[in-house]
Amino acid sequence: MPKITINGNEIEVKDGSTVIEAFKKSEQDIAHYCWHPALSIAGVCRLCMIEVEGNPKLQIACNTVVTEGMKVSNQSEKVKDTVRWGMDFHLINHPLDCPICDQAGECGLQDQYMKYGQYDSSMSQSKVKKSKVVDLGEKIVLDSERCILCSRCVRFTDEVTKTNELGIFNRGDHSEIGTFGDKKLENDYAMNTVDICPVGALTSKDFRFQQRVWYLKDVETTCPGCSTGCKVKVYYNNEGLFRVKPVEDQSVNGYWMCDEGRPLYKFANHKSRIKTFMKIQNGTPMPVNFKDVELELSNIFSSSEKVAFVLTGQNTNEEYAALQAFIKSANAKSDIFYWQNNADSFDSFDGLLKRGDKNPNTKGLLKNFSSMKKLSELNNSSAETIVVFAPENIFVYPDYDQIIESLNASGKKIVFVGSQTTTQLFQMPEGSILVPAKTFFEKNGTFTNYNNSERKVKKGILLVRGAIDILEFVDLCEMKFEPDAIIKQRKFNEMVKERHVL
Repeated sequence: MPKITINGNEIEVKDGSTVIEAFKKSEQDIAHYCWHPALSIAGVCRLCMIEVEGNPKLQIACNTVVTEGMKVSNQSEKVKDTVRWGMDFHLINHPLDCPICDQAGECGLQDQYMKYGQYDSSMSQSKVKKSKVVDLGEKIVLDSERCILCSRCVRFTDEVTKTNELGIFNRGDHSEIGTFGDKKLENDYAMNTVDICPVGALTSKDFRFQQRVWYLKDVETTCPGCSTGCKVKVYYNNEGLFRVKPVEDQSVNGYWMCDEGRPLYKFANHKSRIKTFMKIQNGTPMPVNFKDVELELSNIFSSSEKVAFVLTGQNTNEEYAALQAFIKSANAKSDIFYWQNNADSFDSFDGLLKRGDKNPNTKGLLKNFSSMKKLSELNNSSAETIVVFAPENIFVYPDYDQIIESLNASGKKIVFVGSQTTTQLFQMPEGSILVPAKTFFEKNGTFTNYNNSERKVKKGILLVRGAIDILEFVDLCEMKFEPDAIIKQRKFNEMVKERHVL
């Protein structure tokens, strides 16, 4: 563990580390664009300049290996002046697109200019014009004028996905990023190039012009797209969710995530959600008070009636544990059925991150309910009521509509706890109940991934006020349920009463 002194602070680093890695470990700021910890060293931006004691020339921190006793600084006037000239070089042909650029607010170029630039340009020539709004495929747009040729995206497709779609073409100030021939940037991890682009050259078609980043909040949680359990950050505000980006986690996903996980925020938004408790009356879904549902469910589970439960691997460990305890205490005559998806590709893996099991918590489900029956056996059940805890991500269940239709055809009373509404749900047998369910973004808990590692699920915002999770469903059946609105009203009444007494 060699010791290095950075701007007067001594730290120990792993042998073979570069100086820029030492800066990151010590949490000290250093200008850079082309360096990325998961990619090879390019050394093309020339901004991570450092002064090494005893060395007459400035060095780049990304390609300088730490040695014992090394003393470095990036705070001297010599370094700052060099970085300022480097910034000038990057800005020579960069367009003044900040007011319309999606990267504004999280742009490395803006940040570096405010720290190291803030000068008047001395260029008298016109800026070089390059291609704008270049369609690289179904997911990504390129603005060549904004590109600073850091080559991160090129190295990503060469070294990580090994799909080699991108390259740098032409020479000098006419150099541009582009794709080879008719090749499109459409591999399963292509959106990571947008994440690592330090400027607004590569933008997501899905997020482009949707929101300014400073209007968004974020929460770190777990991607519910498959059993890998990538650590991600979901960006949202009161209007809904807008994008998903990976968060570094070396134990699971490193710095990346697959493109299949990115649009999953959409099923949590309002458009397709079940928003209120409903009951099928005279063939029509009618809104009902949760108290009426509570009373009806408590009657079902307090009687000798046999109940069948249908489960998927898309709920949290805490929900499964609560349901298991409830079933044992409330109704010994229960059948548990497993609604499995993609059974033929359950163990498949693409070699990077994507897994064939498209449920985030299959391991947790099987741990809590080890003796489940196959869903195909449901028709043989003598249960009078079927409680379905439906998948929130219905898009990975190709048999979803078919299963709902078969449930409707059974003629049995159905209690459907789900987040996504479809036309088939409104065709359920008379007396069936629809219960709005929370999505992964509206609750706290854990998933158990393919490797038996617990992954945290964190609540961001409740998008559908009436939605509940399985823990609250159990409370509903036991007549203990208190929705947020009632709790808030009760606290308000108590506060008013207390003030009046005082």
